[in-house]
Amino acid sequence: MTELSILGDTAHWQKDFERRLLASYTAAGLSEAAAERMLEDVRTDIGDWSVAEITDAGMRVGHVAVVVAENHGALAGRIGDLHIDAPHTGRGHEQAARDWAQQWCAERGARRLNIRLTEPAGELFDGYGVRGQLRTRRIDSPPTPLAGVTARPMTRAEYPDWLALEKAAYVDDIVRSGSLTPEEAVRKSDRDFADLIPQGLATPDNTFLVLEARGEQIGTGWLKHRYLPGVTYGYSLHIKEQYRGKGYGRAAMAAGEQATLEAGDTALMFTVWGGNEVAMNLYTSAGYHVVEESRSISLPHPGA
Repeated sequence: MTELSILGDTAHWQKDFERRLLASYTAAGLSEAAAERMLEDVRTDIGDWSVAEITDAGMRVGHVAVVVAENHGALAGRIGDLHIDAPHTGRGHEQAARDWAQQWCAERGARRLNIRLTEPAGELFDGYGVRGQLRTRRIDSPPTPLAGVTARPMTRAEYPDWLALEKAAYVDDIVRSGSLTPEEAVRKSDRDFADLIPQGLATPDNTFLVLEARGEQIGTGWLKHRYLPGVTYGYSLHIKEQYRGKGYGRAAMAAGEQATLEAGDTALMFTVWGGNEVAMNLYTSAGYHVVEESRSISLPHPGA
């Protein structure tokens, strides 16, 4: 029978958790330095997590870590870790730990439960909606550009319209993923853009591109260099709707990969929001690996 009990000393669990997390990041293609930087961000939250030991007939078989915190004015739960040791997988412990985590968070007022997967979880979280994926690919050589497509720096005159469209698209992505309400998404968009590019086109370590084909503007790109050691983050590689379905999406990625190399980085990273299957398929076909996948589910009121 699966039993769970909150641990007082989590040192053993944390050491194993960090080892597994680093292994998953490097397996997805990140360098050790980039993986360690991502782990540093996770470490800032670990102290708030409650970690339960999972046992069966008195034998430890794994751990589950949970936390409830305010998120955009409401309480939300998170499963920070759910791991069953290899000899004990497939015996129902995973489901028992998941159900315990859901109940634990709901009892503390959480109305949504989030999880960030770094390893395949089978069918365990199929009922959780995909909110987004973080993907990356190592760029070992200059990409082959699509014939007839060029990329040039964005001008000051083009920037205001681009910014308005990007903020609106960001809001749409967040709402479509189910992460926030439209009003919350607008506020998040305003905050994030103000933080990320406070100096507009002049913000250091950022590249803003305009993509053209046959003399017409077909899309834009925005990349942040040295986002992690050796990693450029693609905030946006956008193709205008009337030009989609013509291979320009891959051309935009090639432009981003070229800008990555020119900036001295060796990997390109993107976030693709849940519900955008076209982008997910494009990244998969281009060899971009999933580093993390965020999912969530609504929780019932206690006693409901």
